[in-house]
Amino acid sequence: MASMLLSDCSTSATARLVPLQRRISVLTSQLRSQVSLPWGAVSPRLVHSSGSRFQSPCTVASAMSTDTSAKIIDGKSVAKQIRDEIAGEIVKLKDATGVVPGLAVVLVGSRKDSQTYVRNKKKACEAVGITSYEANLPDDSTEEEVIKQISLFNNDPSVHGILVQLPLPRHMNEENILNAVGIEKDVDGFHPLNIGRLAMQGRESLFVPCTPKGCIELLHRYDVEIKGKRAVVIGRSNIVGMPAALLLQRANATVSIVHSYTKNPEEITRQADIVITAVGVANLVRGSWIKPGAVVIDVGINPVDVRNSLSLEPSIATSTFLFLIWSYYMNCFS
Repeated sequence: MASMLLSDCSTSATARLVPLQRRISVLTSQLRSQVSLPWGAVSPRLVHSSGSRFQSPCTVASAMSTDTSAKIIDGKSVAKQIRDEIAGEIVKLKDATGVVPGLAVVLVGSRKDSQTYVRNKKKACEAVGITSYEANLPDDSTEEEVIKQISLFNNDPSVHGILVQLPLPRHMNEENILNAVGIEKDVDGFHPLNIGRLAMQGRESLFVPCTPKGCIELLHRYDVEIKGKRAVVIGRSNIVGMPAALLLQRANATVSIVHSYTKNPEEITRQADIVITAVGVANLVRGSWIKPGAVVIDVGINPVDVRNSLSLEPSIATSTFLFLIWSYYMNCFS
């Protein structure tokens, strides 16, 4: 079975929607490198290589021309495919019903990263024909003011989905804010009822958190078998780790969760056919943790030292956001 590396991400802070460009992550047992190893500003890749050794960033590209068993599949092309599919479906929907999907974003505060993510969401909406709405509230807003704005979007028939940009200011109770979003417009899938239904057999959530859904969608689109496989999720956040584990379980994988209190995490991870790492800790997962033939999805963002300057590795998920839009459209209008 060919070795594979699939690199995708969301921010460790928001673990949600992120821009499409990302430095590819490549595992290498030779260098005992971390999973997230910067390799230029490129889109996520699925790397196939034969044998038991992971290739280093310098050798993967050159292997493409000399090693027929090595293959790099560009995740950017998948995002484009989905974007084109969604744009076409929205045109059909508008022609048939006159309805144009509307997505609202609530941004509290002036964090630069959050502003960037919101801009990317708006661009993604424009690219596929979704109408975007935005509410910008100051840092010192009260919970009541934020909930009032969410209620306005809940009651607006032109708004079919609502996103609350995380993180919220420290003085706010995140649970109270997220619970205010109507379950039928909770496109992030963070409402307790949506998460609860995801955890129950025989139930379906109206929406699923976008980053875990994006991971599973990428596996499906690359024909990676999940049923009957051993899967390990590293991290157990409500936003990525926990729902990713639930989705893998729904796909009939045997799932283990590795977290900060897990003993011998490398031994557990080494048994996995599929690994999703969803923690913002650099150098945590080593090449020696991954068995040959495993599929690894990296959804963590860490500061990295690039050419002697410390920078935040660009997060990627306009592609993941397109999965969210796809989920949003399929659930609301199919």
